[in-house]
Amino acid sequence: MNELTLIILFVIATLVGYKVISNVPSLLHTPLMSGMNALSGVTVLGALVATACAVATGNQIIGALAIILAMINVVGGFFITGRMLKMFKTRG
Repeated sequence: MNELTLIILFVIATLVGYKVISNVPSLLHTPLMSGMNALSGVTVLGALVATACAVATGNQIIGALAIILAMINVVGGFFITGRMLKMFKTRG
């Protein structure tokens, strides 16, 4: 695949993702987000595989950045889910 194909794929995925998320009612955002934490792990694996296959130094740097951002997404998602679950605990 050449760079133009990858850029077009990225733009299409961004637009489809935005359309899907914008149609979700606000009451469902938090439960869906907690369910997506496991799926975010797939993003980390994809970034690891892409970085491992990268040959050029620039691509390896971008891959490392992708790994870091994916891990921030996973950790932040679990942090937010923990805060959400604290709201439902009874105070004793």
